[in-house]
Amino acid sequence: MTSHPSRHCTVELQALPSRIGQVRRIVSAHLRYWQLNPLIDRAALGVTELLTNVHQHARPDKLCTVELEVLLDRLTVSVRDHDPRLPVVEDVEPLATGGRGLAMVAAMSESWGARPDGEHGKVVWFTLPTAASAVAVPALVPRLTAGETAVRRFTQVEPALDGAARPAHAPARSAVPG
Repeated sequence: MTSHPSRHCTVELQALPSRIGQVRRIVSAHLRYWQLNPLIDRAALGVTELLTNVHQHARPDKLCTVELEVLLDRLTVSVRDHDPRLPVVEDVEPLATGGRGLAMVAAMSESWGARPDGEHGKVVWFTLPTAASAVAVPALVPRLTAGETAVRRFTQVEPALDGAARPAHAPARSAVPG
């Protein structure tokens, strides 16, 4: 059995725009150190959204704590602040420029929630699976039915001048799903 270094990290900060980017880099560095690279994009997005909510909505101050913890096969990312009001996911107009943060957190995480923290605060959290199969396999894998043929999306293999098969030029694409 492999022993893992401590898989717990806590960062206290003022949720200001300049600090949010720093915390995103700290989260990414810890996940790399813990060899959870496939979770970096989703964890960084989720923590950015939760910290942005603290910046925009929390009262009386913007002081908060970000906590990362890996237990068994789950990464839990939580943000604790001093505002007791629990967040609410609301329907937003299609052309609205904000209001989708918690919906994005819900969509990209395995689970999420909010709970009161004492009399004067709350914790908003989300989880991501760390199991290799849950991380490495895309959520939606297309399946072929009888009579369908596979379509190659990004590269086509063409024989080279020396007869060896090599991929043709592929268009650039983002590593970020969606």
